[in-house]
Amino acid sequence: MSTNLPIAGDQSGDHWSAHYSIRAAGWTVSDVRALFAVASRPDVVSLAGGMPFVSALPQDVVQDAVSRVLREQGAAALQYSSGQGVLKLREQILEVMELEGIQAPADNVMVTTGSQHALDLVTELLIDPGDAILVEAPSYVGAIGVFRSHRASVVHVDVDDDGLDPGDLRAKIQATRAAGHRIKFLYTIPNFQNPAGVTLSPARRSEVLEICRANDILVLEDNPYGLLYFDRPPPASLRSLDDSGVIYLGTFSKTLAPGFRVGWVLAPRAIRERLVLANEASILCPSSFSQLVISEYLASADWKAQINTFRGIYRERKLATVNALAEYLPNLRWTDPNGGFYVWVTLPEGLDTKALLPSALEAKVAYTPGTAFFADGDGHSNLRLSFCYPPAEEIREGVRRLSTVIPA
Repeated sequence: MSTNLPIAGDQSGDHWSAHYSIRAAGWTVSDVRALFAVASRPDVVSLAGGMPFVSALPQDVVQDAVSRVLREQGAAALQYSSGQGVLKLREQILEVMELEGIQAPADNVMVTTGSQHALDLVTELLIDPGDAILVEAPSYVGAIGVFRSHRASVVHVDVDDDGLDPGDLRAKIQATRAAGHRIKFLYTIPNFQNPAGVTLSPARRSEVLEICRANDILVLEDNPYGLLYFDRPPPASLRSLDDSGVIYLGTFSKTLAPGFRVGWVLAPRAIRERLVLANEASILCPSSFSQLVISEYLASADWKAQINTFRGIYRERKLATVNALAEYLPNLRWTDPNGGFYVWVTLPEGLDTKALLPSALEAKVAYTPGTAFFADGDGHSNLRLSFCYPPAEEIREGVRRLSTVIPA
């Protein structure tokens, strides 16, 4: 069996390659991470990485929360904790999810080291090599990497301006099963999707859930951006519509700061119990310190007002992005999200955004090629622009530079 890894004595000089696991064969450098070294240069306008604008978070508020935790709960903060997570924080997470219509017991919540960790744990729990996962086309590059590393078969389902296409979902379920694959779950980002920025419509939410129920398929709802809407909240979460067939992933990385590395899973009780075992086997327990600091922040700060501040910043930057596209690249097509971090741009057929990237970097602007968001190599005519981090004037300049690279 080929592992797509170098063997001892080849040009890579990797003496230990023969020792690597089969699972490691699925580990590749993503297009996003490969861009970081160049995109982080100060002379480059980076529209590539989806980094939250943490500078908008009042540092004194965070410092006060850290100081109080160390002063009043220092011993607990520096000690091991439960593999399921601190109870008080899990109860506060329920308050956060209530904003999206979710009602649940704290016992069904498990804290993780960011939602990426949660994604890996759920995949480890459910996937055997060769099992199929239904995934939006395009979809989050980090999820595709996790699914590949577990040797799953990634089956893409079409997305349009109203989100996941139920008709194509039915077709892909039928074709996948006809090919002999077991379908374990549907992975979806229904709100301000990464990378396309689209939101699943209310009617489609009900239809997608009904299709999955009828076919005995779990739904994995990943919702990092749901509270970061601009003009109106997104429709009710999938989990609020189905409490038995949906596993919900949440995170504080986008509404607070990614440096704390705290996310969570809300799952039916039996699944949650097994996820706790997987969590303990993976990391023993999530960081007590990070959990208690976030808990103190939620208890003492006006976190809802802070989310409103983030919304205003990201709304301004989204407008800067689409306005600059209309000015400098009017012949292209792009999405116009009502929240989140991303605009998805489509170039004319025949243009390859991965091939154009070196020229863009020479022009000192970075984006993420669309191929990063497909498991099957599709997306050559697409690119993702992230508007979350640069200020509006830099975004406009970045799009102007991009227009010098893309043929008219």
